[in-house]
Formats: sequence, structure tokens, C-alpha cells
Amino acid sequence: MTSDTHIHKYDWLGFSLKSLMLIFVGIVALGSYIGVLLFGNNSVLILHRLNKNKITLIQKEISLKKENQKLQKEYFEMLQLQE
Repeated sequence: MTSDTHIHKYDWLGFSLKSLMLIFVGIVALGSYIGVLLFGNNSVLILHRLNKNKITLIQKEISLKKENQKLQKEYFEMLQLQE
């Protein structure tokens, strides 16, 4: 009879103390993993920022290529005028 009351003393919503501890450790581990995914060195947020930087650099590259073409055209026109 004392073992019955002992078992129920450590039960909570039908879970034993051991089960509750395992659930708690699992939640902490999952939370840590998600935290690393979101805020770590190789996180999703850094990946998103790098993708935005990549798009910005590609746009700048296109703009510089157009400017380079324009300047080359002016340069060759000046060369023709000098001849």
C-alpha cells in the first residue's frame, strides 16, 4: 500500500517523474537546436542576409557593366575623333 502512494506521489497527468524529466530534456535539446538554426554561425538568418547581399551585388555588377559599356563607347568615339 505504501508503494502505491509512493508511485502516485511522483505522477503528474499520468506521466512518471522519469518520463517528465526525459520530456523536459527533449524540449531543452530541441529548443537549443532551433536556437542554433536561427542564431548560430550557419543560421537561417545569416543565410537570408547573405542572399540579400548576393542580389545587391548582382544588381551592382549589372549596373557597372552597363556603365563600363557606356564609357568604352565614349572612349572609342574619342579615339575615332583623334584620328
